[in-house]
Amino acid sequence: MKKLKIDNIEIAENPLFLAPMEDITDRSFRYICKEFGADMLYTEFVASEALIRDIYKSKTKLIIDKPERPVGIQLYGHNIDAMVEAAKIAEEAKPDLIDINYGCPVRKIATRGAGAGMLRDIPKMIEMTKQIVDAVKLPVTVKTRLSWDHESTKIDEIAERLQDTGIKALTIHGRTRNQLYKGTSDWTLIGKVKNNPNIFIPIIGNGDVKNGRDAREKFERYGVDAIMIGRAAIGKPWVFKEIKHYLEFGEEMTPLTVPEKVQIAKKHFLKAIEIKGLPRGYYESRRHFSLYFKGLPHFKETRLKLLTSVNTDEILEILNNIENTYKDF
Repeated sequence: MKKLKIDNIEIAENPLFLAPMEDITDRSFRYICKEFGADMLYTEFVASEALIRDIYKSKTKLIIDKPERPVGIQLYGHNIDAMVEAAKIAEEAKPDLIDINYGCPVRKIATRGAGAGMLRDIPKMIEMTKQIVDAVKLPVTVKTRLSWDHESTKIDEIAERLQDTGIKALTIHGRTRNQLYKGTSDWTLIGKVKNNPNIFIPIIGNGDVKNGRDAREKFERYGVDAIMIGRAAIGKPWVFKEIKHYLEFGEEMTPLTVPEKVQIAKKHFLKAIEIKGLPRGYYESRRHFSLYFKGLPHFKETRLKLLTSVNTDEILEILNNIENTYKDF
């Protein structure tokens, strides 16, 4: 099987992408996911209006570390001029590609016409995409949903028009905007786009892939070029390793032990502090911890300590205690 290529970016066979997620896919989390085999990474969403106004938090989202590559910067916004200008600024950060967010269903974004809100104005979506493609030299890709709702124009009708703008790949989340994250992801339309003889760019499928069995079924049944993993990676960055193990050997990987998860949590925590300093490194990494140890018995008090401590040594001590207490798990 050939490796996937997005423009001139060569990626592994049956690749797994880490979905861009606000307040999740920061540099420290991307670092951990890369170690566990994520083949393509994306930044958190970057608001075009904030970027062109030089807002500090948005500018820091553009920082990319060499070991992350290949990595894309994802932009969202409803104003074409602002999006074009933001794409030029993002290009200066030297990502491997620029990704346009037409998929975020969050009310405060979508109801303003950004993210999945663009699915209510397809001509504007096409025009915005074309102008961004023409404005930058990097490959431009798009992530979107099936449609705004079940009565709206469907992605199989939109995909060819997006391809005609010059984008180099298209990621499709298998829900409508109005579904948010409810119900199940419908991959039939994703497969329809992929198997359209007029589509020649890579099609990446996204939605409800939680394990190796899911991933293999999606690759085999729908023929997608890559699979994007989002919520399944939150609190479980080793999901990429688990899926790749299943794809290669056809069996589940031996589950990680609690001591192994503790070592991952420590690395994640210390990386967050290294990158963001104190106290921000505490605040933005500890939300992952309770998810790392989800399902452990009698863990409520320990979870509370992890979520409230703001002292490096204390958090490391709590993690050591978890390792000792649950060493046989």
